[in-house]
Amino acid sequence: MEILKIVLMIIFAIDCIALTAIVLMQEGKSAGLGTISGMADTYWGQNKGRSMEGALVKSTKFLAVLFIVLAAVLNLKVFA
Repeated sequence: MEILKIVLMIIFAIDCIALTAIVLMQEGKSAGLGTISGMADTYWGQNKGRSMEGALVKSTKFLAVLFIVLAAVLNLKVFA
């Protein structure tokens, strides 16, 4: 049981570092006057899911869910 806890702690640490790096790589969500005038309907606005920014958003969601699940599992009293 102790080996499983160590492996989960290592995965948790890697997840924390990766989540921090990916969040810092993302651009800010500046919803200024450009979105009111229709700038969101450009090519980049329509194809955001296929761009690098879309990939960063998807990976952020995945790593955040993994972070929460690992934090909950590591907090269980099973490993005590």
